[in-house]
Amino acid sequence: MTQLKDMLAPPPVLLPAEELSAPVSAENALDLALVHPASPLVWATVAESALAQLEGDLAQQKVFAYACARTGYHRSLDRLRANGWKGFGPVPFDHVPNQGVLRAIAALARASAVIGDQAEYDRCRQLLSDADPACVASLLD
Repeated sequence: MTQLKDMLAPPPVLLPAEELSAPVSAENALDLALVHPASPLVWATVAESALAQLEGDLAQQKVFAYACARTGYHRSLDRLRANGWKGFGPVPFDHVPNQGVLRAIAALARASAVIGDQAEYDRCRQLLSDADPACVASLLD
C-alpha cells in the first residue's frame, strides 16, 4: 500500500545544537542554569533530577520540580518558535538537539502529575505525541 504524505504539513523541526560551557549532568545542572538560563536541556535535567529525588509528600520538593519543569517548557517553546516552529508539526527525538526540548515537555507532564494537575499532564503528553509519537513511551511510561 502506498503511503500518502501530507504536503501541507510543516517540515520537521531540527534545532541547532545548544552551545553550553560544559556537558550537562544532574550534578552540574543547577550551576549551568545560572550560566545558561535559556537552555531547555539544562532545565529538563534540573527538573528530572528534582523529580527523581522526591521523597514522600514534601510540597517544597514538588513545587521546585514543577517550577523547574515549567521553566524548561517555556524555554523549549521559545527555542522552537525561534527556529520556525508554528505551534505544531514534527520535532523528531532522534535529532539530538531536539531532545532537551522534548525532555523538558515530558518533565512538565511528570511534574504536573505529581502536583495533581491531570489536565496539564494530558496536554503535555499530547504535545509530545504530536511532536514525535515514538518518544512518548520512553519519556513518560
